[in-house]
Amino acid sequence: MERVSLSLAEPPGVVNIGVGVHGVSGLRDVFRLPDLWQLHLYGYTGHLTVGGRRHVIGPGRVSLIPPGTEATFDYRGRSEHLYAHLQVADAGECHRVPVMQDAGTEAPVVSGLLRRALAAKPGAPAQATAEMWTVLWRVVRLAGRERPGGAHGAVASAMAHIEANLAAPLTVPEIARRSGVSHSHLTRLFRAETGSTVAAYIRNRRLDHADHLLRESTMSIQAIACSVGISDLQAFNKACHRELGGSPRAIRGGTLPGRSDPPR
Repeated sequence: MERVSLSLAEPPGVVNIGVGVHGVSGLRDVFRLPDLWQLHLYGYTGHLTVGGRRHVIGPGRVSLIPPGTEATFDYRGRSEHLYAHLQVADAGECHRVPVMQDAGTEAPVVSGLLRRALAAKPGAPAQATAEMWTVLWRVVRLAGRERPGGAHGAVASAMAHIEANLAAPLTVPEIARRSGVSHSHLTRLFRAETGSTVAAYIRNRRLDHADHLLRESTMSIQAIACSVGISDLQAFNKACHRELGGSPRAIRGGTLPGRSDPPR
């Protein structure tokens, strides 16, 4: 699969964004943008040729074309797509992203973000930049779903479910079901991706949240315990001692270093 390297360490510059209508006066366009990235979200069927490689265009598919690359679009009639022409800084970690991929269930989300960026561009360019940066991160995450074994997608889905439900009872079989894989498969993928078990990850995230709230908020200890899914105060106290090095009161009093604090 043909991939390009994209850095998202800094927000993109949205030079132009709009709805492109093609295939009316001719069934082929050939062009390149010397200095700008091109992103397209398609609503039609056709073909895109980039660097001599032909890709199928279909509704809900999204493409990324790097600067200076010739692109040939072949249409079958009137064809409409959302597009953005972007300046992307070459800095920080690069992500390998397919030139063309299917956004699947993410397509409506990406479309909505692009349309909000389009509406914001004239009067609120900073908002357009924020929406577009989110679009690019979502496109990068789509690429992660296509890694062998689908590890990234299942693990990312599991993590997202855990983060959104820390206060609720969480079981590995239910998390696996919501992630679209079996319990045993998620366990294997999770360990391969993170070096940890799902249960250990849940415990760690709950105590990270508890540590933050104990130090930075005025919430009662009981409320904090409930908000991280450990409503039994005795169990919460034990978990704090085990994972954070002291009682909730000691953590709140600032006598213990935080997880991210340098040793005293």
